Amino acid sequence: MSQVRFGPAGNSDSFYEAGFKSSLDMPRWLAGLGLNAYEYQCVRGVHIKEATAVKLGEAAREYNIALSIHAPYYISLGSADPGIRDKTRKHFLDSMWAAKWMGALTVVLHPGGKVGDDRPAALSRAKEHLAELLDIARVEGLGDIVVAPETMGKPAQLGNLDEILELCTVEGKVMPAIDFGHLHAAGAGALSEAADFNTVLDRIEAALGVGALTSLHIHFSQIEFTRAGERRHRTVLDEGYGPDFTHLARLITERNMTPTIICESAGRQAEDALVYRQIYESMQ
Repeated sequence: MSQVRFGPAGNSDSFYEAGFKSSLDMPRWLAGLGLNAYEYQCVRGVHIKEATAVKLGEAAREYNIALSIHAPYYISLGSADPGIRDKTRKHFLDSMWAAKWMGALTVVLHPGGKVGDDRPAALSRAKEHLAELLDIARVEGLGDIVVAPETMGKPAQLGNLDEILELCTVEGKVMPAIDFGHLHAAGAGALSEAADFNTVLDRIEAALGVGALTSLHIHFSQIEFTRAGERRHRTVLDEGYGPDFTHLARLITERNMTPTIICESAGRQAEDALVYRQIYESMQ
């Protein structure tokens, strides 16, 4: 039976403060907290070895932890630079292989950096490049892994909601990673009411169908922003920052969604994931 899953992006400060050093201990630690998802961070490069990834996958299955991977920040699907495209291919395939080894369901990636004046051209290049990478992945036996381009937190970056949904039309194994904190920041506080969240969900369903909406991969945390967009992720203990998870939790219930919700709060990602889980459960 499908269920709403909650978990952290990476390892909370409290994990290390408790004396743990290896991510191999995360599945047991998370299960002990009452969490059931974990996004393994490869944002500075994929450094995990196959044997370690296999062990992590085994532990995750033992403790019913759904795994995903965040691919390196260095990926830039929309770049026309041959060198950057070659590096993007390496980082993409490295992430896919790590996901395969550990049995991760999803690889989340940032579509790229600043796009300049011609966004349509950058988006077109990104779609073409993503299609090429998916073809290579399929040949290498990696075609069963979902690739999830993430909504970005700065208006100057490729990856607003419409662009992410367009990338997801490349093929069926591409699904959006909707970062509501990023959408809130890029829109200068755009998600202030339940109706704002509902509009986002409606657009996803209209573009990709109800199935994509039901099993959505979500990033959530309070966020600090400037006129340029995202500044940094905050925590539920920091007052005065949005967006408010209560609005999303209510809609998840009303729309019969079973998403995976990954918390990116700064240093408190596991603790805040628990807060979000409690908010959601209070509405059942």
